[in-house]
Amino acid sequence: MAEAPTVEALLERLLERDRSAVAPALNLVDDRRTEPARAANELLDRLEAALYESDPGRRRVGLTGAPGAGKSTLLDALVRRLRSQGETVGVVAVDPSSRRTGGALLGDRVRVRSSARDDGVFFRSMAARDRLGGLAEGTRAAATVLEAVFDVVLVETVGVGQSEGDVQPLVDTLTYVAQPGAGDLLQFMKAGILELPDVFVVNKADQGAAAQRTLRELEAGLGLGASHEDGWRAPVVAVSARDGTGIDALLEALAAHHAHQAESGRRAERRRQGRDAFVRGALQHRYGSHGMAALGGEPALLARLEGDANATGFGLVQELGREIEEALAKPRPRRP
Repeated sequence: MAEAPTVEALLERLLERDRSAVAPALNLVDDRRTEPARAANELLDRLEAALYESDPGRRRVGLTGAPGAGKSTLLDALVRRLRSQGETVGVVAVDPSSRRTGGALLGDRVRVRSSARDDGVFFRSMAARDRLGGLAEGTRAAATVLEAVFDVVLVETVGVGQSEGDVQPLVDTLTYVAQPGAGDLLQFMKAGILELPDVFVVNKADQGAAAQRTLRELEAGLGLGASHEDGWRAPVVAVSARDGTGIDALLEALAAHHAHQAESGRRAERRRQGRDAFVRGALQHRYGSHGMAALGGEPALLARLEGDANATGFGLVQELGREIEEALAKPRPRRP
């Protein structure tokens, strides 16, 4: 049996954009045994630090929306068009989990055909498990590995519950996919979906009047609200993933948001906020409120995050988790 590659070897190959290193790196990240988990955290910590330092301008784009909106079909169309433009693409698709096995239910993925026999595409399907909104903790790890090798990383969520709020800190551009007749403006506003996305897509534009009505409702709702804090106003793009119309306009909107972030300096700030959200969520998920209290509560965590502005999320989770475990292991003083 061949020896598993070392952290140093995997890191070097990933930073050289070696596609053959992606699968062993993701396998290491998925291994929950103590020693592999330690090695995986070291790899992710060093990889994230290297990516932030070099800032190669690669993009993470999130796709979210209600089930049935056509996210998988749109994803396939986007991948095919990006590949035709010479860009490589990594995909992280968060699936509903099987109640019996805990694994991903992959039936919906048969529609995504672009990854077959194309070295410029890597598709990773993950189970949502028990995370609110359908994002497993490993999603950030997978996105980090893929970002090292591919030009664009697309993250598609289950599209239920609070998935918009979960995926927004992970990506540079959040895209909400709506379908014709999904609901009126009041329902959009009640769902809170007008506040977070950077780009809105009305899919199935081939349905004609119904698609145009949904597009107008979204545009009206966005017109009532303020722009994002960096001055960006989210556009609404009509597409038909089935026949390919509107895909170029959508890619232009995504590129415009990427350029706006670079010019405003917002991308680095958004990534830092995403790091903080990841650390907070991971610690809460692993240790609960009791563990957070042992760390000193939310004020103490906030102070640590502000004081360690250059630390990676993976490094902070490891360090702070160790502190929580040490605090919980200490004997409590007896009450008089």
